[in-house]
Amino acid sequence: MEPLALARQILTKLKASGHQAYFVGGCVRDMLLGGQPKDYDVATDARPAEITALFPDSDLVGAHFGVVLVRASGAQVEVATFRSDHTYVDGRHPVSVEFETDPRQDVLRRDFTINALLLDPDHDEVLDFVGGRDDLRNRLVRAIGDPETRFREDHLRLLRAVRFAARLDYQIEIGTEAAMQRLHQLILKVSAERVRDELIRILTEGRARRGFELLDETGLLADLLPEVAAMKGVAQPPEYHPEGDVWIHTLLLLEKLQNPSVALAMGALLHDVGKPPTFRMAERIRFDGHVEKGVEMATAIMNRLRFSNDQIRQATALIANHMRFKDVPQMKESTLKRFLRLENFPEHLELHRLDCLSSHGHLEHYELMKQKWEAMPPGELKPPPLITGQDLIAAGYQPGPAFARILAAVEDEQLESRIRTREEALALVRENFSIPDGSPAG
Repeated sequence: MEPLALARQILTKLKASGHQAYFVGGCVRDMLLGGQPKDYDVATDARPAEITALFPDSDLVGAHFGVVLVRASGAQVEVATFRSDHTYVDGRHPVSVEFETDPRQDVLRRDFTINALLLDPDHDEVLDFVGGRDDLRNRLVRAIGDPETRFREDHLRLLRAVRFAARLDYQIEIGTEAAMQRLHQLILKVSAERVRDELIRILTEGRARRGFELLDETGLLADLLPEVAAMKGVAQPPEYHPEGDVWIHTLLLLEKLQNPSVALAMGALLHDVGKPPTFRMAERIRFDGHVEKGVEMATAIMNRLRFSNDQIRQATALIANHMRFKDVPQMKESTLKRFLRLENFPEHLELHRLDCLSSHGHLEHYELMKQKWEAMPPGELKPPPLITGQDLIAAGYQPGPAFARILAAVEDEQLESRIRTREEALALVRENFSIPDGSPAG
C-alpha cells in the first residue's frame, strides 16, 4: 500500500468516528509546492488510546507525546494527538505536554510556519494559523512566534532551518536568522547522532553549497566543523586552482553534487580538509602531505559525528586516492588495474570529475579512466592467483613476511599480462627470489 492511500484511510476512519483529522507538516508543504511527499503525518484530536482502538495493528511510539505509528501492507503513517508543550529543559523534549482539541494550539508548538499547515484533502481545505502559505509564496523559512524561544526549545531546529532553506532554495527570515546567529552555539549541546543526520540531509538532499554557506553565515559551521571553516582564506596555486581558495573550491564542488551517497558527500566535503594545516609558501604554494593529513582529519571528524565504519572507510578511501588521477598516464598496467579495483571505483571517478570541474576544468584523466573502467572485464582487474603460499612451500620456500612480497610481484607480472600460467609464475619466482640457503629454488 502507498503511504498516501494509508494516510487517507486513517483520515476517513478518524472522521467517521467523530474526530478531527488532518494531514500536517512537511507533507502538506510539499503537496502545496507540487511535490510528492515520501511520508505523511496525521494530526487529530483523538487521544492515543482512541487511535490504537481504531487501528489495532498500531504501535505507541511516543505515548507521552501522543504519537501512534499506524502500519498496513508495508506502509506506515504517524498519527499524533493535538498537543501543547510546556517547558523545555534539555534542548529537545518538553517536560510535559497537554493534549488539545484545538488544532491551533498544536500548530503553535511547531518549528517553522511552512511546516505548520494542516490539510483536509477531502475538502481541499488548508488551515493556516501562522502565515505559512504567505511564507511559501515569499520563499521564507520563518520560526513560529518568537524565534529564540523555538530554538531554545529544540536546538536542532538551528540546523533544520538551514536544511529547509537550502533544499527549498528559500531565504531565512531576517528575525529568524538573527536569532540563529545569536544562539548558534546551542548546537554544541545536541547529540552527535542528531547533528550527523541533519548534516547528511544538507549534503544529500540538494543545494549542498547553499546549505554550507548558510552554516557559515549563521556561525554553525565553526561550531560543528571548524576544520572546514578553516578552509576560508587558504590560497591555492592559481595555475591549478583559478577559482580561488580552498573554501571556494569546496563550495563549487558541493554545488555539483547530485544524489550522492553519504560517503561520496563526505569525501567531497573533506577531500581537501588537510590543506589548511599543511599550507606553506616555498617556490610556490605547497600542501605537502595534505592527503595523508586529510585522511587523518576526516577519520577524526567522522568518528566525532558517529558515522558508520563503512561510511568512514569509503569516505577516507576517496580522500586518500583523489590525487592519484594525475599520475594515470605514467601508471604501469598493474598499478592502473589495482587502482580500478578499489571498492566502488565509480565514486572515485565521480569525486575526480567534480574536483576537476571545480578547479582547472581538465577531464582528460577522468575520461581515460572512465573508458578503462567500462571496458575492463572484471576478471582482468582481479584474476585468480596463479600460485599461492602452498605452491611456494612446495617449491622450498619457508613461510614468512617475504611471501607477501613474492606473491605481489607475481600478481604484478600477471596484471601486466607478461605471465599467464602457474609454470610461468613459478619460473618467475625461481629467477628472482632465492631460497633461504641463498641458492635458487627448484
